[in-house]
Amino acid sequence: MPTPPYPRLRPLGDCAWIVEFGAAIDEPTRERVMGFADALAHAHAAWPGIVEWVPAYTSVTVHFRTDNERDLAGDSAAALLALARGAQPLARPGRRWRLPVCFDDAGFAPDLQALAQARALAPQQVVEAMTSAAFRVYMLGFQPGFPYMGGLPAALEMPRRATPRTAVPERSVAVAGRMCAVYPWRSPGGWHLLGRTPLRLFDATRDDPAWLQAGDEVRWFAVDRQRFDELERRADAGDLARDEFLLADGAAA
Repeated sequence: MPTPPYPRLRPLGDCAWIVEFGAAIDEPTRERVMGFADALAHAHAAWPGIVEWVPAYTSVTVHFRTDNERDLAGDSAAALLALARGAQPLARPGRRWRLPVCFDDAGFAPDLQALAQARALAPQQVVEAMTSAAFRVYMLGFQPGFPYMGGLPAALEMPRRATPRTAVPERSVAVAGRMCAVYPWRSPGGWHLLGRTPLRLFDATRDDPAWLQAGDEVRWFAVDRQRFDELERRADAGDLARDEFLLADGAAA
């Protein structure tokens, strides 16, 4: 049986559909993913049973509530596919952020020197490449609030570490392959650690706990250890507003 064209549906258990838009991690596919997510945002209030939807690199997972009397997910399959086919690609960026990171290799960037050497660069060139790039959040996953971001300059591309660390410090800024990410929590990990941000990218006490969302743009700016400590103290005290780092709210445009 031939594979159906994109977009297409794949079941995820009996209460969710994965709506696939392609196989490549690229801008055209991302725009189709975001266009469908935007269409769901406008349509879900009149749609019985939708609980949430989760954009990923090339797909959107749509979760439905359970109902002992009705198959809410199954009943919605045809309409969901029609919405996916009719949704217009969304090229409009999400929110644009300028976020601090400390590249202090004494404590925050244990892989900075090794990556620079492997790519025939000076450490400062790595820092300049990181702070000159515009990163796009493709998806959140692995941990609550963990952003997978595309846009890493080709000069910094490296495969994952051969031996993952058993414990990566929280808020570490890391790269692997063509991606950049931030570990919101202490956890195992195999990416290269190039710095640390003082910002807490996930706060369960907020109505919007994840700082970053799919579609957002992130630009890093370098801070020294003194400035890092100052921002971290403010974050711990609850005296650090997200809007301080917002360049533009494209999601509201």
